[in-house]
Amino acid sequence: MYRIVGCALAVYNNLKPGYLESVYEEALEIELLDEGFSVRRQVKLPVTYKGRVLKSRFVADMVINDSHLVELKAVSNLSKAHEAQICSYLKTTGMETGLLVNFGNVRRLEWRVYSP
Repeated sequence: MYRIVGCALAVYNNLKPGYLESVYEEALEIELLDEGFSVRRQVKLPVTYKGRVLKSRFVADMVINDSHLVELKAVSNLSKAHEAQICSYLKTTGMETGLLVNFGNVRRLEWRVYSP
């Protein structure tokens, strides 16, 4: 997970805050691929309810090495709602770990690691 955060730091240090989330997503993909990670962007993942798969899906910003869910933000500060979002995603997918990354804070890159 620390190598992934290192890639995010490289993007933050290069671009700084001020771009849309999609710009950071594309730049982070480049960094991750350069580091040898397998990356899928905008991955549609199923949501289950009472053992049934819903027609509605959620879209993960990134899935890395098919085991790490990455949710990107470009907001001034992360909130409890952002944390709840990634925790719900992890619960639904059964993925190993989740990483919430915020490129929008003007002071520093914000990131938090979650596991179910």
